[in-house]
Amino acid sequence: MDTIWLTGAEWFAVLRIGLGLWWLESWRHKDRKAWFERGSGIAWAADIASGHRWSAVRRGFDTVVAPRPRTMAYVVVYAELALGLGLIAGFLTPVALVGGLLLNVLYFVLMIHDWAEQGQNSMMALISLVGLFGMAWQTWSVDSALGLFR
Repeated sequence: MDTIWLTGAEWFAVLRIGLGLWWLESWRHKDRKAWFERGSGIAWAADIASGHRWSAVRRGFDTVVAPRPRTMAYVVVYAELALGLGLIAGFLTPVALVGGLLLNVLYFVLMIHDWAEQGQNSMMALISLVGLFGMAWQTWSVDSALGLFR
């Protein structure tokens, strides 16, 4: 593989770190008080799910998320933080990439009617796939330093 300026593995690390920064920004801009105390994030998602064009999304939300809104708010917010930190540091990178991919797919499906959300989530999912199959943990990562996932 010929590259300019950095090696291929280093470019994959740049992509991984960039995705991690994207997740970290997603966590940083959330109003955690609103999410945790007023349930605003889950209430917003419930409103979208209730009018979703696919009944499976409505039923899934009502089964998994609606009965435990406070817990799910913590899961969403801290999953984004964990993904961001894990990808930036390159710690348990394959797990973070798969977890991020799954979260992006869930967000994509929930927000199927919103073109902006579709674009963001499809690009983040694509970066996760490229990072996973490009083994983006090979350099500049805790995983590499510890000899994990060789």
